[in-house]
Amino acid sequence: MATPRFAVIGLVVSDLAASLAFYRRLGLSFPEGAEQQPHVEAELPGGLTLALDTEATIRSFHSGWRPPSAGGRISLAFRCGEPATVDALYEDLVGAGHHGELKPWDAFWGQRYAVVHDPDGNGVDLFAELPQGQ
Repeated sequence: MATPRFAVIGLVVSDLAASLAFYRRLGLSFPEGAEQQPHVEAELPGGLTLALDTEATIRSFHSGWRPPSAGGRISLAFRCGEPATVDALYEDLVGAGHHGELKPWDAFWGQRYAVVHDPDGNGVDLFAELPQGQ
């Protein structure tokens, strides 16, 4: 029997258009017209896929499903090429109306680090390695 391979990260979203806009700001590519679909996917580096499903889609095949009352059960992290990109992305996303959970800071583990919430309240970490000696 073949060993299963982790392949997809799935998020159930309240507002697909808002989620697509958020993740597109982070550089993910979704098909044109994805806003009208009940399920969309973006290929991630390394062969993984990020899948977004609307709440209505999930309810259509799982009638007992109810959305959680708050986000925070999953966190995604985006590696940035340099520390200044962490700051710029954070400002861009917060400026677009998304909740800034943790302003950019130089973490003791050697990264520039920040956290923004996506439209459903999930944490999205932004990070970049700090130059040696900082």
